Amino acid sequence: MAGDCILGIRFKSRGTFLFYSIFFIKIAQLYLDRFNGMEHLVCLAAESSQAPDYEGAMKKTINVTVNGVSHQNEIEPRLLLVQYIRDVLNLTGTHVGCETSLCGACTVMVDGQAVKSCTMLAAQADGSTVTTIEGLAQGGELHPVQKGFWEHHGLQCGYCTPGMIMAATQILQRNPDPTDEEIRHGLEGNLCRCTGYQNIVQAVQCAAKKMKSQSVAR
Repeated sequence: MAGDCILGIRFKSRGTFLFYSIFFIKIAQLYLDRFNGMEHLVCLAAESSQAPDYEGAMKKTINVTVNGVSHQNEIEPRLLLVQYIRDVLNLTGTHVGCETSLCGACTVMVDGQAVKSCTMLAAQADGSTVTTIEGLAQGGELHPVQKGFWEHHGLQCGYCTPGMIMAATQILQRNPDPTDEEIRHGLEGNLCRCTGYQNIVQAVQCAAKKMKSQSVAR
C-alpha cells in the first residue's frame, strides 16, 4: 500500500494510510451529522411558522356592565379584572397596589359584593355588574361616602382611597349604623400607610349619618 494517497497526500506506510483514512471518514461523518441536524432545525422552524395561533384561539369574549355601561371585549383568559378595568376600559380610579390581595386598593363591587379585583379574573366577571369608584357618584352628585371622606379628610396620599370608599360603601349597605369598632373590623382588608385610620372611621360615620338623612327625606 506504499504510495497510496488521500486528498493528494501520499503515505509511505500502510498503517499511516489506514489511520488517516479513518480520521477523514470520521471528519466526514461529523460534518454530515451537523448538516442533518441543521436540516432538522430548518424543518422544525418551518413547521412552527405554520402552527395554529393558540393564543388567539384561546381568547374569550366577555360581556360586562361597568358603571351602568355594557361592554363586550375579547380578552385573554389570564387577564385580571383590575387589568381589564384599567387597561381595557381605561377606568384608572381603581388602583393596583400589592397585587397579592393584601392592601385592598383595587376593591370594586361585583354584583353588589366588594371584591379585590387583583384576585379575580376578568373572565369570571362575564355577565356581571361591576361598580368602580367612578360609578359611585350619580348625576354629578358625590356619594355620601365620598362626601364623608372629603369633609373629614379621610385620606392623605389618596392611593388607598378608592378601595377604602368601595369597602366602606359595602359596610354601610350591610350595616347602616355601625360602631367605630365595626367600621374598623370591616376595613381590616384595606391598608392605609398615611392616616392612622381615625379620619377614615370618622368619614364613614359621617357617611352613615348622611345616608340616614337621605332615607328619612325619602
